[in-house]
Amino acid sequence: MSRQDFFRKELVTELRRVEAMMRKEENIEKKIYYFSAAYGITNRTLRYAFTDDYLMADFVLNTCYTGLMDRFKRIRSGDSTVPLEMKHFEKIQEGMRLLADAFDEGTSILKPLETILTATFATSGPGNYLREKGDLQI
Repeated sequence: MSRQDFFRKELVTELRRVEAMMRKEENIEKKIYYFSAAYGITNRTLRYAFTDDYLMADFVLNTCYTGLMDRFKRIRSGDSTVPLEMKHFEKIQEGMRLLADAFDEGTSILKPLETILTATFATSGPGNYLREKGDLQI
């Protein structure tokens, strides 16, 4: 097995594990915690077997984690203007499954990353506003 294949398989396995752990968890804080492992594995993978796709996935997943943590901290401090809903996490989990599939099959990662990014954007002020207006669907 080539070095590239080894790291790709490790990435796929970990993304599937993250998605499964998120899916089982009911606590939003723990879902976010498990989600952080997704950009952890993409970051490790790109360091050992760099591709533009690994870099793009790492950037999107890291950015999404930061956005989710920001929203979670705001809610915890009393800001209830934009809720974190299970629907957000269902879409993120779907995107994680699709991302693992894309890496496994060697297909485009764009749609899975769009799914994750859109669901996360919906947790921001502007994203929630667009969702309330009906312009953003998750």
